[in-house]
Amino acid sequence: MKMHGLGNDFVVVDSRRGNAPELAAVARALGDRRRGVGFDQLAVIESDDFADARLVFFNADGTLSATCGNATRCVARHLMQELGTGQVQLRTERGLLDCADAGDGLTRVNMGPPILDWAGVPLAREMDTLSLPIDGAPTATGMGNPHCTFFVEDAEAVDLPSFGPTQEHHPLFPERTNVQVAHVLGPDHLRMRVWERGTGITLASGSSSCATAVAAVRRGLTGRAVTIELDGGTIHIDWREDGVHMTGPTAHVFDGVLSSDFLESL
Repeated sequence: MKMHGLGNDFVVVDSRRGNAPELAAVARALGDRRRGVGFDQLAVIESDDFADARLVFFNADGTLSATCGNATRCVARHLMQELGTGQVQLRTERGLLDCADAGDGLTRVNMGPPILDWAGVPLAREMDTLSLPIDGAPTATGMGNPHCTFFVEDAEAVDLPSFGPTQEHHPLFPERTNVQVAHVLGPDHLRMRVWERGTGITLASGSSSCATAVAAVRRGLTGRAVTIELDGGTIHIDWREDGVHMTGPTAHVFDGVLSSDFLESL
C-alpha cells in the first residue's frame, strides 16, 4: 500500500503471510522516486502473538528505524478498518502502542513516554538533554529514535537542506538524529520543520512532533497539549501521564503488487 500522514509518505508491505524479500534492499529500491515508488519510510506489517500486528520500519536509505509515528497511525487506521474495530494495539521497538479512532477521520496513537536521559536518547556522553552543548542549545529527546530540537525565531528562515544533515551527523549522536527547527506561535501552538535521519526533509514527522512538543514543555514554552503546524498540515500532540498522544489524519493512496522483475533486480 501507498499511504501518507500529512504528506509524510510510506510504502506499507503486509508480510503477515510470510515470504517477504530482503527488506533493506527493498527499501532502497522502492524509495527511489523515479525507479521505485518513493517514500519517506517503509513500514512492514508482521504477525504478533500478543498484539494485532507488529511493525518494522526502514528509512529510505535502507537503515532500520525503531519507530515512525505517522506510519503507525496509517497502519492503525488500515487495521481498524480491516478488523471492524475502533482500536488496535501495535507492537514496535517502543513496545505495545495503543491506537484508536479519534473521530472526524483522525487516528490517535499513544507513542509512549519520552526518553529524557542522555543514555536512552542516546547521546555520546553524559549531559543534560534539556540544553545540549551545540550552537543553538537544542534539546535532545528519545521517542524510540533520537531527536534534536532547535527553537528558533523563524523556522521558515532556516536553510534546512544544509542545516539538517550537519546536525543529523553531529558526533554527540552516535546513532545519528532526527532534526527539528521550531518556533512558538502561542502557548499551545508551534510551527515546525523537520529533517529525518536517513531520509532528509519530510513534510511531516509524527515522532518529531512528539519530541518537539516534549521539548517545548520542558523549556517552559508551551503547555502539554499543542497543535503543531508542519509543512504538510496540522497534528495535535498531548503529553499525558501515560505517554505522548499523537492525533492526526491519514490517507490510503493505492494498493499494489511488486513485480517479479523488480524483485529479481534487487
